Amino acid sequence: MIYRSKAPLRIGLAGGGTDVSPYSDLYGGAILNATISLYARAAIEPRTDGKIIFECADRRETASYDAVYPLPLDGTLDILKGVINRVQNDYGSLPATGFKLTTFVDAPAGSGLGTSSTLVVAVLGAFAEWLKLPLGEYDMAHLAYSIEREDLQQAGGKQDQYAATFGGVNFMEFYKGDKVIVNPLRIKETNLHELENNLVLFYTSTSRLSSSIISEQQKNVTDKKDASIEAMHHLKEQAVMMKEALLRGTIDKIGEILDYGFEYKKKMAKGITNPQLDEIYEAARKAGASGGKISGAGGGGFMIFYCPKNTRFAVVDALSGFGGDVKRYTFTNHGIQTWSI
Repeated sequence: MIYRSKAPLRIGLAGGGTDVSPYSDLYGGAILNATISLYARAAIEPRTDGKIIFECADRRETASYDAVYPLPLDGTLDILKGVINRVQNDYGSLPATGFKLTTFVDAPAGSGLGTSSTLVVAVLGAFAEWLKLPLGEYDMAHLAYSIEREDLQQAGGKQDQYAATFGGVNFMEFYKGDKVIVNPLRIKETNLHELENNLVLFYTSTSRLSSSIISEQQKNVTDKKDASIEAMHHLKEQAVMMKEALLRGTIDKIGEILDYGFEYKKKMAKGITNPQLDEIYEAARKAGASGGKISGAGGGGFMIFYCPKNTRFAVVDALSGFGGDVKRYTFTNHGIQTWSI
C-alpha cells in the first residue's frame, strides 16, 4: 500500500504578521488568505527491513535511519523527523519495521507561500491516512503548529497550518491561548474569477530565512516598540478591509488595500523589503498595478500584484526584466486531502 496526501500552499492577502505571538496573544490577530493550486505532497510506503527512508524529491535529498524512536534532530530533514517523533510520542503506533517517506513541494523553501508549514500538514495527513489517526481539521492544524513552534522551536505564525488544513478563502482570527477561529468566506464565483485573473504571482528567484525577520518582529512587540505595534494594528484593520471588499464585490479596491498594508508591513521589522524588491514593486506599479505586497514574512520569495482592467499583461511584461518567474495558479476550495492505493 501507498498512503498519499496533498495540502495546498496559500497566498496571504491581508493581516500578515498579526498571527504571530506575542502580538496575537496581547491584541488578537486577523488574517485573510486563500489557498492555491500549488501543493506540498507526501507519500508513505511501509517497509519490512527496519529502516526509515526519506526522499525529498524536489530537493533531491535523501537520508536513511534505523526505525528507532525518537529520530535524532541533527539538522538533516528535522521538519520531517519532528512530525514522526510527535506522531510516535502522541499515538505510539509507528512500526519498528520501518517505512519510506517521499515528499515534494511545488514551490521552493523560503518563498513566502507557507511551504514548511504546509509540508508538515501534508506529512501529518499521510500518517493520519496510514494509521487512522483521529484528527479533525482544528486538531491537525494545531498539531502541525505545535510541532513547528514548540517541538522544533521554529519562529513563525499560525496561519499557514490552518490554511493548508482547511483550504479555500478564509478570514482567520487568532487569540491568546492558541485559540484560532477559521471563518470561510462565501465569495461570488465571478468575483473570485476576477481576483484570480487580476492577481499576478511573481517569484523573485530569491529565498530568505523567515525566522530571523519574525524573531525581530516578536522582539519589537515584547520591547513595546510603538511603531511596530501600530503597524500591526493597521495590518489587522487591513484584513477586515480585504474581507469587506471580497464579500461586497468591490474587487478593484483590492490593489489599494494591498498597497496600504504593504506600507505598514515594512514598518514591522527590518529586512522585510530591500532595494531590489522595491525596484520590482515600483516597476509593477508603473506598468499598471494598483498595489501589491511581498508574500510571507518578506525579504524575498514571491510577490503579488493586483492588476485592474487588463493591465496584467503590461505588468507581466515589466516583471520579465527582473529574471523572475510569473507563476500560474488557480484558487482552491479544499485543504488537506488524503488517500491510499
